[in-house]
This record gives sequence, structure tokens and C-alpha cells, in this order.
Amino acid sequence: MTQRRDFIKKSLVGTAGIAMGGLGFSAKSYGSILGANERITMAVIGIRGQGNGHIRTWCSLKDNRNVFLKTICDVDEELYPERVKRVEEAIGTKPLTEWDMRKVFDDKEIDAVSFATPNHWHALGTIWACQAGKHVYVEKPSNHNVFEGRKMIDAARKYNVRVQVGFQNRSIANVMEAMKFLHEGGIGDVYMSKGLCYKPRDSFGIAPDGMPPENLHYDMWLGPAQWRPYNEKRGHYNWHWHWNTGNGDTGNQGPHQFDIARWGLNKDEHPVSIFSTGGIYGISPKECSQETPNTQTSLFTYEDGKVLEFETRGRYTHGESSLDIKIGNMFYGTDGYLELNGSTWKAFRQREKEPFAGSEKETSEVPQDPTFRAAPGGAEHYANFIDAIRSGNDYDLHCDIREGFYSSALPILANISYRLKRELTFRGSYEKFANDPEADMMLSRNYRKPYVVPEDV
Repeated sequence: MTQRRDFIKKSLVGTAGIAMGGLGFSAKSYGSILGANERITMAVIGIRGQGNGHIRTWCSLKDNRNVFLKTICDVDEELYPERVKRVEEAIGTKPLTEWDMRKVFDDKEIDAVSFATPNHWHALGTIWACQAGKHVYVEKPSNHNVFEGRKMIDAARKYNVRVQVGFQNRSIANVMEAMKFLHEGGIGDVYMSKGLCYKPRDSFGIAPDGMPPENLHYDMWLGPAQWRPYNEKRGHYNWHWHWNTGNGDTGNQGPHQFDIARWGLNKDEHPVSIFSTGGIYGISPKECSQETPNTQTSLFTYEDGKVLEFETRGRYTHGESSLDIKIGNMFYGTDGYLELNGSTWKAFRQREKEPFAGSEKETSEVPQDPTFRAAPGGAEHYANFIDAIRSGNDYDLHCDIREGFYSSALPILANISYRLKRELTFRGSYEKFANDPEADMMLSRNYRKPYVVPEDV
């Protein structure tokens, strides 16, 4: 086991780009290369929750990556004083503040932006940034619907900028090792993968519609989403559980494990069949305004018959497998199976009870600070983005937008099946459903002017 692990780790550096990079774009993009010592000036858009982690990580990269955080942007001005203070303490310079991201894109000094906005803003914000010549780090899921994910790819290629999706597992050495092990036949032919998202969540309550607080630019917060009166239970973080702005936990925590599940299957394509079912259990609609399911099982079949299964459990539950996995993955091959829990993995041969391959547990290089949210592998993933900006090479990205789109599309497709209550057949080459105009309507949305994702980016 040790010899095999050492061999895999030694060969990761030379092969990771091939194993993980998307296809269909130029191997070298000279127009946007920055010199090795040239400072990269950044802005963070969306500074609550995960955006707070963005601030911390970019500031932590300043010494070895020469990154300068110039501007922080959020539609909620209440956040500014604390975040400004934090940046100033970290780098010695007070950042600018802005609530309209378009003004950030107008700043020619800014080379790159990172997005930690609600899901419904990921695509349009990224496209606007690409059009302004900015490189983009965008959180998962990369898109709120399938149409806009394809437009993000188009924009990244057209304007020759690097776009990295925040699937941090792509930069965790142990996870990379596990994927290489699978792709090299470590458990035979992998015919099925499973992703797990077991996060018990309680009711967040219900409230009447009202007026937005004075510090919140509500029209900008809604952006591309359909107009709805302000409601505090549809706002900060709770936007995840409403279709207008979020994708439920299947499309919140789920995309990380969807990405690993697809990666392990080595699938560079969409599935041909999708079926998803579930509901909201243990929470009464009279006590909570949640629209998305808290319990959901999704099944995807690829053209060659291989299967990807995903399970979301939002109530009380045990974990799965010998590792007691609640947020993780399992893979099944013709010669055995593999369990992946965070950055720890074990592979078992046939009916054997003891693993024959695996990894030691790893921790992130991000400092353990409870006031910040940063996923394991976060700092490495951000650093990879900066390195790819300097190289001007899309293949150097651990999760280019095309790669991120294929994984982000999976929970979106599952939610369409769930909402229509039936199995769907998908034509991946056209990114349309088979003779199903009702389902096709859910691949995009009616955008609210002027926040429109255009056909021609």
C-alpha cells in the first residue's frame, strides 16, 4: 500500500493537469499572462460567509503569490466596517468598498475577482467580469441553471481569461491521489459512484414580507432573479432553500461531492438519464418557508451504462461505510470499492475486511479560525488560480469553468427531475431534453432586466 501511495504522489504533479483539465480550449493563452513578479490586484464580490473566507485566503497569499486585495464588494453595506478592518490588519492597507460590482469591473487596476455571491449571481457576474478582461474565481455551483453555465464557458474563451470554479477538492493532494488510483484501475473498472450530503438542518422559520433594511441594496441583491418582495427568511443564507435564488442542499453542499463522483467515474460528458425524488420531511410548511427538498435521492445514468447516485439527507441520520461518511463519496469497481471521507480514503479488494490501499489524513493550510469559513484545500485551490493567471494556461487550472460546469449541471438536472416528478432523458451534445419542452423551459430562466444573461456573450 505504501509503495503504491508513494508512486502516485510522486507522479501527481506531472499528470494532474491532464487528469483534471477540461478539453476544447487552447493549450496556451499568451494575451493574459502576468509576469512572475508582477502584482495581481484583486476584488472580492460577496463578503458574507464564504466571502469572508475568500478575504482571509487572498490576504494569506500575499507573501508567496504577490496578491493585493484592493476592493471588497457587497450589496449589504452593514458588512463593510468589520471586513475593512480585517483586511487592513492583514495587509496593512485599507480596501475600497463598493456595492455595485459593475464599478469594480470598470477599475482597470483590478486583474481578477472572486465571487461568493448567492448562486443566482454567479453566471452574470462572471460573464460581466470576463467581458471586462478580469480573471474569475467563482464559488460552486458555477451556475444556477444549465444555459448560463454554457454562456460562462463561452465568455471565458472569448475574452481569454482564466475562470476557476471553487471545487476545492480538486486541489487536495489526497483526493487527487484517490482519483488517480481509481483511474489507473485500483479497484478495477469503476461502474458506479455515490455522493453523500448528510446535513441535518432545522426549520429557519417564517416571516411576513416587509421592507429591506436601509443598508441592503435589494434590487441589486435580486439581480437576475424574479422580483419578489423582501423577506428576511428568503435573504442571507436562507436564499439556498428557495428556487428563485438557490438550488437546495443538493445544489449547495452537494456540488462538491457531485464533482468528486463524476471525477472518479472519469466522465467528461452529461448523463443521458436523470431521475430524482424526495421531499421536505420533519418540517411543517406552516413553520418554514423552505421550497427545496431536505431529503432527495438522485440517479444518473451515462451512455455507457455507468451510474452516479447522490443522496441528500437533511434530517437525523447515521453515516455510511466504515469511515462513517456523512459528507463524502463511495466508488464501486469490478475488483473492489473505495471510500472517501474528506481527504481520507480507503480501498478494499473484493470481500476483504481490511483496506489494501489508502491515505493518511490531511489538513488544510488555511488557519483554523472559527470566524472564517474555508473548505479544506481552499488555500491550495486559490493559489492554483493565481499560478494559472501567471501562466496564461487554462490547463493549469485544477477546475476550469468547463470542468466546473459539468459537475454543477448534475444537481441542477436532478432538481428539474424532482420538480417535474419524472425521469428525464437528456441529449448532452445539444444540452436539451429529448422531446420534452416542459423540461427544456427549466434549463434557463426569465431574466429580470437589466440583469440578463445574454445569448451572445
